[in-house]
Amino acid sequence: MSRFVLLKMLLGPLLKLFFRPCVEGIERIPDRGPVILAGNHLTFIDSIILPLVMERQVFFIGKDEYVTGRSLKGRLMAWFFTAVGMIPVDRDGGHGGVAALMTGRRVLEEGKVFGIYPEGTRSPDGRLYRGRTGIARLTLMTGAPVVPFAMIGTDRVQPGGRGLPRVGRGRRITVRFGSPLDFTRYEGMDRDRYVLRAVTDEVMTEVMRLSGQEYVDMYATKVKAA
Repeated sequence: MSRFVLLKMLLGPLLKLFFRPCVEGIERIPDRGPVILAGNHLTFIDSIILPLVMERQVFFIGKDEYVTGRSLKGRLMAWFFTAVGMIPVDRDGGHGGVAALMTGRRVLEEGKVFGIYPEGTRSPDGRLYRGRTGIARLTLMTGAPVVPFAMIGTDRVQPGGRGLPRVGRGRRITVRFGSPLDFTRYEGMDRDRYVLRAVTDEVMTEVMRLSGQEYVDMYATKVKAA
């Protein structure tokens, strides 16, 4: 039994008990072959909820600091995050973006599911921000379809992305998947910045439609740095 299956057996019933997640459109995710899941990012637990509602295991990039602790707590965190599909990458270095991109490419070339938040960080205020073009590079380099998704309500369960998730009335979570987007018409154009921006914007438009969020045409990292 894989650690992922074990974790789903342990945490899946608790997720259903406390948050009664509503999962819409999961049948739109292909049963096999490489798939990119691209969605909004409201709070820390998005990366825990998403794998638990999936039938296929989803892999995603995470900070390497989550798996480098040597204490008992650090080792338990490392076991947990790698079990849910996190691949640790040093994203703070000068080549962090390239390393993340190549990691995603490797996952997709192995025929797996790769999850990505095109905004590049959690939303600072619940709105949807401009996507970075790494998502476009991935789909054009691999030919993998993009399935947009929306996390709804996770920011009410864990406001600010910190602390233990809250339970109670009015804190139901919805995970909504859209139809696969095929960008093979742009094959061989993964270095064209206009194509990359057009593909990214198309993905973000679908995420906005699914989530109902207000869209802000600027990068969330700039808002956080201001």
